Amino acid sequence: MEAQKVSTSSASLLAVRQTDLMGRARAAAEAARNAAVTVDREGRFPAEGFAEIRKQRLLGIMVPRALGGEEASIGEIADVCYTIGQACAATGLIYAMHQIKMACIIRHAKGNPVLEGILKRIVDGQLLMASSTTEGQAGGNVRSSDAAIVPDGETVTLERKATVISYAMEADGIVTTARRAVDAAASDQVLLVLLKSDYTLERLQGWDTLGMRGTHSEGFTLRARAHPQQVLAEPYDRIHGQTMVPYAHILWGSVWAGIAAVATGKAQNFVRNAMRQSNGQMPPGAPHFTQAVSTLRNLRGVLASALRAYEAVMHDEKAIMALDFQSTITLTKVQVSELATATVLAALRACGLSGYRNDTEFSIGRHLRDVLSAPLMINNDRILGNLATTSMMTPLPASISG
Repeated sequence: MEAQKVSTSSASLLAVRQTDLMGRARAAAEAARNAAVTVDREGRFPAEGFAEIRKQRLLGIMVPRALGGEEASIGEIADVCYTIGQACAATGLIYAMHQIKMACIIRHAKGNPVLEGILKRIVDGQLLMASSTTEGQAGGNVRSSDAAIVPDGETVTLERKATVISYAMEADGIVTTARRAVDAAASDQVLLVLLKSDYTLERLQGWDTLGMRGTHSEGFTLRARAHPQQVLAEPYDRIHGQTMVPYAHILWGSVWAGIAAVATGKAQNFVRNAMRQSNGQMPPGAPHFTQAVSTLRNLRGVLASALRAYEAVMHDEKAIMALDFQSTITLTKVQVSELATATVLAALRACGLSGYRNDTEFSIGRHLRDVLSAPLMINNDRILGNLATTSMMTPLPASISG
């Protein structure tokens, strides 16, 4: 009986914490929503949204309580991404990218005092961390690095030409991949955690794109000097499979689902408004609204399934690195990005010309431009091509439940 009381009390506290967290997320989303149009038009960093994110202390919520954080789960982080993604896709995606890197540090720091000190600073100062995983001719191949960590006395140095570092100039730090050593293979990578005082940036290219304009994903030469313990000891291939890929595909997907949800909401309002003005007659685009609702439901189902699958194995190294799970979580990105795009297109067709125009309350233009980036972030064709051999070796299921 006593154990049941404790369990009930813990559940109540969790519910209170989740309610508080979502209230804070909604406040951040409102600030992001108010600036989203100008952020997109000017192609600038969403400063207003992140001012509120910092005010609500949302940047360090995944950090363990012992280091000042709230130990938020991946499910809670996904809900925050979904909420902010509905308001401003760029703000949501930047927030997701920050939390992906936070997860990599938290899950793989393994008692490293230097990294734990950085985590405390992130919580205390609400620091925003950027990600640098692409460089040179490798393009979107995040499992290959040209630049290497070089020992230099009591420090290590790194110089890499990064084709993309989103929001680099606005970030307080950068988490980057690199070759373990000059004589290491391109795939023998490590993860290096840098704060702003550890590096300089030289801009290589700008960012003038169709959508996701607020992510400010410019190219830079990154030159860094850091303490050796700012390099995570665990090989990046393990970090990549156990944390980077699952968190990225679930959190990115949550942002894309947010874009799809807000577009579907606009389609719903358009159909309702059209029916009121025509004595209850359905507008021509109504079937497309039904399709948007159905596709959004499938999208959320794929994400929920991926989240449950990851939570079930995230602390089991053998299970998480198994071929079946790795294939499933990798394909989640393909499925979610395609479904999100299909949902927004259906919402556009539901709204017709009112959705196509940029000067109506039903405009879908910004949401469509933003969501079109989803299949291109780590290109879906690259993912499907890389998984082709694995798929050929995987037996097809013998039954519906099998």
